Amino acid sequence: MTAVRAIARPLLASSYVYTGLERLRKPQLAAVRLRTVLDRAAAKAPRLAPLAERAELVVRAIGGTQIAAGILFAAGKAPRFSAATLVLSSLAAAADDYADTTIAEKLKHASLGGGVLLASVDTAGQPSIAWRAQHLTKDVRKQLARTNQDVTKAVRSTAKDAAKNAEDLLNR
Repeated sequence: MTAVRAIARPLLASSYVYTGLERLRKPQLAAVRLRTVLDRAAAKAPRLAPLAERAELVVRAIGGTQIAAGILFAAGKAPRFSAATLVLSSLAAAADDYADTTIAEKLKHASLGGGVLLASVDTAGQPSIAWRAQHLTKDVRKQLARTNQDVTKAVRSTAKDAAKNAEDLLNR
């Protein structure tokens, strides 16, 4: 991990860990705001009604998720997964976060979201597994083509030698 990542990840994660702790400590205020949003959503999708009834539990689940993902991200463990989890938990908590905030707070939350969104696609200088698999396939095809050419040359050479030897035997 580079020095920049070693400093930036904990700094970026700290806000999410703090927010997660606050959600666990005092879920009541956030639950009231989230319940209104969930009630509106449940009116359109009745399957969400149980979530609206248990809004406080949902807030605590979001808080716990933010703490766990924030700690993993800060430590550099599964950074892409933990960053993506932070983005998703932020989306889930957006109704609560943005309900009673100023423009400055909204911009702060949006910039933090943008930061972890970028981090979720950061490969730390290493190509992704999909990229590696694609290039490995190309390399294997090239190697097989070279091997095929080498084998073809060897078979032709052996066939020529065998034909020459057979001709020599017949001419004796």
